[in-house]
Amino acid sequence: MRFPPRRQNKSGDDPKKEDLSPADDAELFRQAVGDVRPVSNPNAPLDKPKPSPRPRQRELDDRAVIDELLTHELDNDADLDGEHLSYAAPGIQQQVLRKLRRGAIAVQAELDLHGFTVDAARLETAEFIHAARDRDLRCVRIIHGKGRRQIDHAPRLKQLLARWLPSRPEVLALCSARPQDGGTGAIYVLLKKRP
Repeated sequence: MRFPPRRQNKSGDDPKKEDLSPADDAELFRQAVGDVRPVSNPNAPLDKPKPSPRPRQRELDDRAVIDELLTHELDNDADLDGEHLSYAAPGIQQQVLRKLRRGAIAVQAELDLHGFTVDAARLETAEFIHAARDRDLRCVRIIHGKGRRQIDHAPRLKQLLARWLPSRPEVLALCSARPQDGGTGAIYVLLKKRP
């Protein structure tokens, strides 16, 4: 691209002090740009479409956890021996777990999984945990039921949650709920604070 030669001001040596009128500036611009033609294709997109505001990485992470659950048994410190569930992440004091068991930490949201299939319950639970974390909720209740409608009377969703939730980095502790909050058919989940 060619540029017009610089003009000298009246003093002859300092082009910065030169006084140019707006008409001179416009003329210099036209000379520098040269011949310009409008775009001939009226259907040509001017802007790329913006991507949808979906949390794709979070969806991929959740899908990876679900795939891992389907193929592997998780080893964690959740107590699955009896009807009552109990888990505390490393570093969580027993006093915090006792408060959670007694219901001394206010439940701020709940999810009822009655009627969900195992796969649907996994996805619904993942979305619920993410939404609770985004809203900076600390304690939630998940009602999984007791599995009495199952042929073998095994609480599948309870076992799923006991294996899946401790693998989530945002889960600090969980335990079976008090009888008035669902007993062994529900759990309290303590979540980390948002950074």
